[in-house]
Amino acid sequence: MKKITAIIPCYNEEAGIADVVSGFSTQQLAKSGYELEVLVIDNNSTDKTAEVAAKAGAQVIFEPRKGKGNAVRSAFYSIDNKTDYIIMIDGDFTYSSSEILRMIEPIDSGFCDVVVGSRLNGRIAKGSMTPLNRVGNIIFSQLVRFIYGSKVTDVLSGYFAWSRPSLERLRPHVESEGFALEMEMVTKMARLGESVYSVPISYDTRAGVANLRPFYDGIRILRMLLRNIFWQVPEANASTVRNDM
Repeated sequence: MKKITAIIPCYNEEAGIADVVSGFSTQQLAKSGYELEVLVIDNNSTDKTAEVAAKAGAQVIFEPRKGKGNAVRSAFYSIDNKTDYIIMIDGDFTYSSSEILRMIEPIDSGFCDVVVGSRLNGRIAKGSMTPLNRVGNIIFSQLVRFIYGSKVTDVLSGYFAWSRPSLERLRPHVESEGFALEMEMVTKMARLGESVYSVPISYDTRAGVANLRPFYDGIRILRMLLRNIFWQVPEANASTVRNDM
């Protein structure tokens, strides 16, 4: 069987994390030839996120440095050598963990290296995304497609899937600490030559209180988009670029 490791960065997500963890259908995955490991990265939460996640069946990793980027980097280097595919999903229950096979299939079939779940091309529940956030996402996504030639249609999505080699090529270059993380990963994967595509996903109203600050985080996301226009793989890490380009 092939192994999937799901990583879930969390800060104060006790309201939604159990549903995310339990939403992975291990029976369905097994029938399709996959085994699953779930890693919840507790980003120094002040609530019972870690306790609830462990009770739901996840392995909990504590990351004391606050910021989603710190939690995700910790997860990237906690994946064991038996893992074939990696899923990243938020812990607020806005994304459906039951759609994991939709994320994995294009990679497993050899169609691409990375999949980004697209809310904009999928089903968005009423009230789950503000008009401001939606318009901002559309603009950012169009800019990335035009500047970087990326096939991603939702550059601010929190639902990713990677093959193990593609993740290993990306992870030395991930530096963001906060909500510019997704923009950094999408733009740097484009520069690394990864084959990245989007699939439609569901997006629902979140459980618990939102941590995103639209204006402040929007400025940081824009800066990341512009900064990486001229980003090149450091010479010492040139071997991380796909060698079949």
